[in-house]
Amino acid sequence: MAEFRERPYNQFNFLVDLGTGDTSSAQAGFQEVSGLGMEITVAEYRNGNEKDNAARKITGMYKVPDVTLKRGVIGALDLYEWLDQVRNGDQAQLRNVTIQLLSEDRATVAMEWRLINARPIKYTGPSLNGKGTDVAIEELVLACERIELA
Repeated sequence: MAEFRERPYNQFNFLVDLGTGDTSSAQAGFQEVSGLGMEITVAEYRNGNEKDNAARKITGMYKVPDVTLKRGVIGALDLYEWLDQVRNGDQAQLRNVTIQLLSEDRATVAMEWRLINARPIKYTGPSLNGKGTDVAIEELVLACERIELA
């Protein structure tokens, strides 16, 4: 893990491991990762006999948003196969996905997010247009039970 520094890291040096240990092949080459975060809910409660006329806040459950991965279409079926296995009820296909933000020299891991028990919940293929010049992008949305930072 990198040391604290005054200048923020750039967002474009990152590695994604879909739980397979692969971060260097074209299958692991994602253009964008979005949705990393978590939220803790708060319940408000006030006893009827409290002297203060305000509710106290009690920490409740936490929620983890869905994480979206985007990459150019490369003809690989790995994302679809994983989605298909989960769709068919294979609970052994829950994976721990790792996303690493790298320093400028790409030698040091600045931050690491671990998506615990991640599973694909949505796959979106590319928009195709005969007059377009954009790269065909596929999108995979992951739901996970917990996000940990390291």
